[in-house]
Amino acid sequence: MFKKLFAAFSAKSKTRADAPYGTEDLNTVHKMLFADDVGQLFGEAPDARVVQAIAQDPNEESRVRLLAAQWLRASGHVPAAAEVLGVVIEVPLDGSMDTLAAYADGRVRYINQTGRTAVFEGAPADVAAQAKALVASAIPAFIKASRQKPVYAPGAGQLRFTFLSQDGNRVTDGFFSDIVRDELAKPVLEQGQRLLDLVVRQGNAQ
Repeated sequence: MFKKLFAAFSAKSKTRADAPYGTEDLNTVHKMLFADDVGQLFGEAPDARVVQAIAQDPNEESRVRLLAAQWLRASGHVPAAAEVLGVVIEVPLDGSMDTLAAYADGRVRYINQTGRTAVFEGAPADVAAQAKALVASAIPAFIKASRQKPVYAPGAGQLRFTFLSQDGNRVTDGFFSDIVRDELAKPVLEQGQRLLDLVVRQGNAQ
């Protein structure tokens, strides 16, 4: 599926990374995928021990665990573990972008370049299983990824992986031809393609 998207690239992009879509609502949804903006989620003066427990609870939603870890780091505490709990794949297309987010708990979020969105809360089973496979495939690539937060969305002919970790998000991006030759990034792309195929198939079945 991603291979089909790359065939449509034609122009360079200087779209801001935090606002790749044409509406505020979609940009808000997009921003939430990265689970790095805590806001007032834990109140004004939370107990660090409680937040630490949330961060390490495998039964808690992955994005909530990531937000808990983000609060711990921002407050001078070190999360007890640095698990990779999600992957966001961004592919620019026709002046917009396809964004696919998968989480370790099997949840999936998808924003189509047309603005349509899809949400999977750990079901169907094949979508959830593939989401988990995608996150697992990202662990080796995460280790070598950059900690630098990008200013712009990926440009024409490129794609970006953002690995969501309790140790902080990391990024790998580049041209498609480079990604497929990268022994760490290529498995992430392949697993992402499989997940996107399942997500699109579900949408067509509705």
